Amino acid sequence: MARKEVLAIRLQKFLAHAGVCSRRKAEQHIREGRVAVDGEVVTELGTRVDPERSEVTFDGRLVTLEGGHTYLMLNKPPGFLTTLSDPYGRPTIRDLIRNEVKQRVYPVGRLDRDSEGLLLLTDDGELSHRLLHPRFKVPKKYIVVVRGHPSRAAIKTIEDGVEIAYGQITKPCTVMQVGRKRRQSIFEVTLKEGRKRQIRLMFRAIGYRVVMLIRTEMGPLRLGGLESGHVRRLKPKEISAIRRAAGLSIENR
Repeated sequence: MARKEVLAIRLQKFLAHAGVCSRRKAEQHIREGRVAVDGEVVTELGTRVDPERSEVTFDGRLVTLEGGHTYLMLNKPPGFLTTLSDPYGRPTIRDLIRNEVKQRVYPVGRLDRDSEGLLLLTDDGELSHRLLHPRFKVPKKYIVVVRGHPSRAAIKTIEDGVEIAYGQITKPCTVMQVGRKRRQSIFEVTLKEGRKRQIRLMFRAIGYRVVMLIRTEMGPLRLGGLESGHVRRLKPKEISAIRRAAGLSIENR
């Protein structure tokens, strides 16, 4: 009995660690009666399970922690959608990873079709949730090329927070100019949130158009020399570092 008490974890945490979804989403699924433990539907959020002994199913499918999670880094090229399928047959990131991994993995956040750079893919639902939620303040860094030369005052507007849609004001960020051409300016932008097309909309709000956007970092992860269109598995030390940055234990589960 003592052994079981030591190993028991909350059901929503188990589902998140198994890559089913985030912990918050798991709580919703449990309330909806979509999760069963040892053949009995469970709706109580306080339910605990033994990962080694309990049989957990989600919508009738067995959920296990066997084999740990999968963590991939993709250098997404422009022209690909950040999705695993597209009803119109357009190129997606699935076309880039299909020969590299058999497990079902999901992108952590999105890069729009014209953007490129670091994209993390994983079946670790809890990590994905934390990396996307602004409460955990995991920074993402981008190289941004804009047409024209924004003034320092205009850039300060972005840094302080700017309205990108009705009632939607961005959180403070860091914008540092790192280059300048005749008709273009190059900035390094660091965000701790990730709204849809946020950087493009921030510069549009001050009257400038983004012509190139590359994500180079996500927390401790660096794109480095990974070639465009290529994918690789994260190293154990990278997995530990990104989980630690998100406030999770460093074990690969």
